[in-house]
Amino acid sequence: MSQTAYLTQIGGVPVLVLKEGTQRAFGKEAMRINIMVAKAIAEVLRSTLGPKGMDKMLIDSLGDITITNDGATILDEMDIQHPIGKLLVEVAKTQDDEVGDGTTTAVVLAGALLEEAEKLLEKNIHPTIIISGYKRALETVMEHLRKIAIPVRRDDLETLKKVAATAMHGKISETVKDYFAELAAKACMMVAEEREPGRWFVDLDNIQIVKKYGGSLLDTQLIQGIVVDKEVVHAAMPRRVVNAKIALLDCPLEVEKPEIDAEIRITSPEQIRAFIEEEENILRKYVEKLRDIGANVVFTTKGIDDIAQYYLAKAGILAVRRVKRSDIEKLVRATGGRLITNIEDLRPEDLGYAGLVEERRVGDEKMVFVEQCKNPKAVSILIRGGFERLVDEAERNLEDALSVVADVIEDPYVVPGGGAAEMEAAKVARQLAMKVGGREQYAIEAFANALEVIPKTLAENAGLDAVDIITELRHRHEAEPDGWKYGVDVFSGKVADMVALNVIEPLSVKLQALKAAVEAACMILRIDEIIAASKIEEKKEKKEEEEESKVGE
Repeated sequence: MSQTAYLTQIGGVPVLVLKEGTQRAFGKEAMRINIMVAKAIAEVLRSTLGPKGMDKMLIDSLGDITITNDGATILDEMDIQHPIGKLLVEVAKTQDDEVGDGTTTAVVLAGALLEEAEKLLEKNIHPTIIISGYKRALETVMEHLRKIAIPVRRDDLETLKKVAATAMHGKISETVKDYFAELAAKACMMVAEEREPGRWFVDLDNIQIVKKYGGSLLDTQLIQGIVVDKEVVHAAMPRRVVNAKIALLDCPLEVEKPEIDAEIRITSPEQIRAFIEEEENILRKYVEKLRDIGANVVFTTKGIDDIAQYYLAKAGILAVRRVKRSDIEKLVRATGGRLITNIEDLRPEDLGYAGLVEERRVGDEKMVFVEQCKNPKAVSILIRGGFERLVDEAERNLEDALSVVADVIEDPYVVPGGGAAEMEAAKVARQLAMKVGGREQYAIEAFANALEVIPKTLAENAGLDAVDIITELRHRHEAEPDGWKYGVDVFSGKVADMVALNVIEPLSVKLQALKAAVEAACMILRIDEIIAASKIEEKKEKKEEEEESKVGE
């Protein structure tokens, strides 16, 4: 029931509890509204799932267009207003932040779990029983998936490429997918660090992605170093330096003004000349210091004076100024140098090394490439493409690929894709339901039915008969010893061994998607009342207050 104020009776007299204009929905109606919103959002994303999924065109208030089938991007750009909708947006964002992939799966699963719960609510099964069943099934399913997961070597480039290619299925043209998968796998392997014995970590911030439209997607390249989106400061400086010894500075190559106001009284032209010469001497000493310790390339986050530029050019040193803080930190990791805040402290061992530093024209801009670093712990990927929208979508796809490779390096286990893991999980949930019995059995069976929505959707999006596919998958998973590997091959339109087809996904992505979906569904099922404050009433009150203040004046 929904009403505009919360009325209660005391001795036959109605008492107003909430402000006039407040909207209130409670009981089954509140649950029905919440579930309806979640199902509607899941339905929007459902058609984007899998290699044969469709794209969405999103137009913002300024008229900018985004064309994508990335779940997190779609929900982010949709500008959803309903609180339950916002909750599902948070689910997608958490999934994206934690593991970088599986956002569509998480939201579609949450919608399916709520749809199944709605059927149980109509049979008068209490929400707490449904929540208890879902959580019990989740624990059992996660434990089983860990048992069947295939271990992977962290340095196995071929397997990492397969994982990256699976994440990009249907998101990028097939001709480029394998090339991008290789770039993603190599980049992650370069920046991976063993911080504790046996514990690896991949910080994706150390992989710089630079976008420049023009050329084709196959012109995209992995640079063993960093691309700095700046030009060389002086026309007389070299444009190419081989075997570069790089000084990385967080200080200006110019005479700084004093922090306090100072007055210099000059009484003769000689004093002006002495003042200017002293300034030149300071700058010349800076450049001599750089030259003496062997630096032939300089990057600084601050400015470089015109006189200093002249002396640097004369010394044959390539210099770039006002480099972004994030870029200079990546240069430190790539070249093995140290960031110096005072030029007087600079020593030969503080210099970084790169096999080549070169200024190149990319599209209509000049950029400085620092590459061929010995053991770079930060690398760059320069994405090229025919037009801006294509480059943006290529970046989103590449980020997905990088995320899943990083997930496998950190937690080296994979499971078969194509809905195989979800079908296996549904089988295990049904077996659990038979053991549990009672009303909770219905909730666990509902959980199993909801999991089957993933292979069912993959089949529907590929134009296949979902009933036939699900029936055959159930049979394979129940009857065959290696049935857990079987999923939907959307290209042949049949049920197939996903491991043999190289369709594999990180275990951590699957577990996170299941956890996120169940937690979201349980949170929504716990809500039995919605009380929305009146926005109209607030505006009316403000208007009345303004009118009163005018009368007072």
